[in-house]
Amino acid sequence: MEILTIPAKNIVFKNKSPDLWFGLDYNMNIYRGCPHGCIYCDSRSDCFNPAAANKNNFDTVKVKENALQIIRDDLRRKVKTSASAYNPVVGTGAMSDPYNPLERKLNLTRNTLELLNAYEFGVSLCTKSALVTRDIDVLTDIKSHSPVIVNISMSTCNDELARKIEPNVSSPLERFETISKLASSGIFCGIFLVPMLPFITDSVEDVLQLLHLAKEAGARYVYTYMGMTLRPGSREYFYSCLDEVLPGIKEKYIKKYGQRYNCISPNSKKLWAAFTTECEKLGLLYDMKAITHHYKSACVLR
Repeated sequence: MEILTIPAKNIVFKNKSPDLWFGLDYNMNIYRGCPHGCIYCDSRSDCFNPAAANKNNFDTVKVKENALQIIRDDLRRKVKTSASAYNPVVGTGAMSDPYNPLERKLNLTRNTLELLNAYEFGVSLCTKSALVTRDIDVLTDIKSHSPVIVNISMSTCNDELARKIEPNVSSPLERFETISKLASSGIFCGIFLVPMLPFITDSVEDVLQLLHLAKEAGARYVYTYMGMTLRPGSREYFYSCLDEVLPGIKEKYIKKYGQRYNCISPNSKKLWAAFTTECEKLGLLYDMKAITHHYKSACVLR
């Protein structure tokens, strides 16, 4: 397996609005690019890949040179304030899944978790891969001193549909099994139900089924956004894939949304009412502030 590298000066960056996104104090991406093939991925957008070479090679995972040394140095420079009761949390998985196929060979994500543990930082992981269960031991160690949360990203609980819209990732069934293993090990975890694709994954019946499967698996929460985003670059890719895997759907998007960035489901009001009602019945968290409070409260205070 050929390993491509790219230069990097820093990897761990301050999050300017931690309250808006799972209470993350810092963000990082160890890899660049993603091989999952999700047809809806916002990271394909031109604004994130301004160079044609980068955009066209998005599916090829590249490793940041000297990543572990840079992360170690970044962490050593971060100042832990005494204002918070919890150690700061570093998030990863927003732009590139930390558990891509290269991770099985390189162990960069696992080694990064070990650095976070050594320097007593918390962690927030977002992934579509069952490989995250490999690192339950390190996550458990981190939880002894800092907050830990694992977001299992999912857009549908339908295995057949998932193979069409996110072809190169663990199946929904495997992801529910991943949640079960994490939850049974005491790791605070849940489902990141983003995006919700209009005309494709936004039926009330499918969403309610996913909630029940999440509860059965041991998820503590399901966080969602009743729609998707489409920017230049990602829009064109999404539409070309729709023509191939779900013919006829593209025309609905063009008619309904045109060139809009936010594409909210036409069923959003009905969906949100059903979603929140069912979450309340099942005891699943769904509000960002509540999720953040509960996972941080689950660790040992500083």
